[in-house]
Amino acid sequence: MKTVLITGASRGIGRAAAQKFQKEGYELFLICHRDVRDLQEFKGHHFAGDVGDPSFIKSVMDEIESLDVLVNNAGIAYYGLLQDMTFDEWDSVIRTNLTSMFLTCREAVPKMLRKRSGKIINVSSVWGSEGAALETAYSASKGGVDAFTRALAKELAPSNIQVNAIAPGVIDTDMNKHLSQEERSALVSEIPADRMGSPEEAAELIFQLAESNSYLTGQVISLNGGWF
Repeated sequence: MKTVLITGASRGIGRAAAQKFQKEGYELFLICHRDVRDLQEFKGHHFAGDVGDPSFIKSVMDEIESLDVLVNNAGIAYYGLLQDMTFDEWDSVIRTNLTSMFLTCREAVPKMLRKRSGKIINVSSVWGSEGAALETAYSASKGGVDAFTRALAKELAPSNIQVNAIAPGVIDTDMNKHLSQEERSALVSEIPADRMGSPEEAAELIFQLAESNSYLTGQVISLNGGWF
């Protein structure tokens, strides 16, 4: 049985990904932030903690003997002017969205090297390449995800480990709940597909990358309904 570790698995894209991998017969190792009861719908191994904490990530990885797929999905956003952002708010975004990937990959790569196989899939954002006003920290963190993905892919390609990312546009998750109905309608009107994407569509793309051939690596694949 193949194994997958998914961060941020209790909601949104992470939850949809967990559902997809469970349906396809993977053994699940799932991380959420606050309470493992948020993961009770899934069979497998459940962990709750700070993905930006090295000791927590190591304790999770110590429970995993062999790992086939790593999905770095955990992410938070900050919406507001940069000059109003505190250092702690900045640090929280970077720690959750970017540092967590360093920590999980640092622990996962040796397990994959032993088998000379593995898939690492990172969840970025359209703002990683385009940038968004009032979301400078989030955009910076996702730009880091893109660069991290491309660089690590080159590092691991000789060992038959593939690293790719998906860059969703507007996905209908809790991260967009702060938008008013008027703001949502205005945003959707800019998208050629004339709708938001679903978490299930993002999860399907993640799974396709997990099952893809070994020549596909170092890519940041957009999923945005033709928006950018």
